[in-house]
Amino acid sequence: MNPYLEILRPGNAIMAVIAIFLMAVISGKFTLEALMAAVVVFVVTGAGNSINDYFDHKIDAINKPERPIPSGRISLKTALIYSISLFVLGIILAFLINLLLGIIALLSSILMIFYARDLKTKCLIGNLSISFLTGLCFVFGGIAVNEIVVSIYLGFFAFLMTMAREIVKDMEDVEGDKLEGAATLPILHGMRISSILAAIFMILASVGSPLLYFMGIFSIFYLPVLCLAIVIFLYCALSILKDQSSENAGKVSKRIKLGMTITFVAFAVGSPFLATLL
Repeated sequence: MNPYLEILRPGNAIMAVIAIFLMAVISGKFTLEALMAAVVVFVVTGAGNSINDYFDHKIDAINKPERPIPSGRISLKTALIYSISLFVLGIILAFLINLLLGIIALLSSILMIFYARDLKTKCLIGNLSISFLTGLCFVFGGIAVNEIVVSIYLGFFAFLMTMAREIVKDMEDVEGDKLEGAATLPILHGMRISSILAAIFMILASVGSPLLYFMGIFSIFYLPVLCLAIVIFLYCALSILKDQSSENAGKVSKRIKLGMTITFVAFAVGSPFLATLL
């Protein structure tokens, strides 16, 4: 893969873009603004991944030497210029959509830079930052298609699910994080406390998400698909409470990601726009 594309981690950036497309599907508004918002999210998320590799180049030289910077395919200076250029491009495009999205893109870019430099190793602060940015993708898309209230609800549940996964990922990486001097939740307060908090987030997402149907946001088609995601989340909660090993945390993290994917499918299937087609 071209190193300038690889450093963006396009798979992760596309996952963020899915939130924009979901808001377009939910609203039934496939507009130029929605397309531009998707481009902004891809570019800014890619810039965030790139700047993260810039600050992590010493650690990656040991743990992930195949990445573009430690492998020498992109120089450190070039990576910094590339990241900043992408942030600027994304912010300009966001301002072209409207003022509010421009401000959000600007503040999100600043948060990503601080996250990459300082916040990701801080207890819960790094987790909260990533979870907030994940939920904000829905709000960003909601503003672009004028479905702000609905996007806030969806962003909130995306935040809960991401918080659960972020904590479990810290449990998975606890040994490596100790060597790097990180101050994550499992390191400071132990695996048991971390598992309880992750389970709470999963349970809150499971119990609360059906409310979106009863609030009239989604059609009846939302519930059958959502039930599958809820089963996965509850199973993950029980699993991590029972076994806090790094090995099990890795398995649970993948299952949570699967549950999130199914939840997003439920959002799309249950949207009023698709319900009219069905």
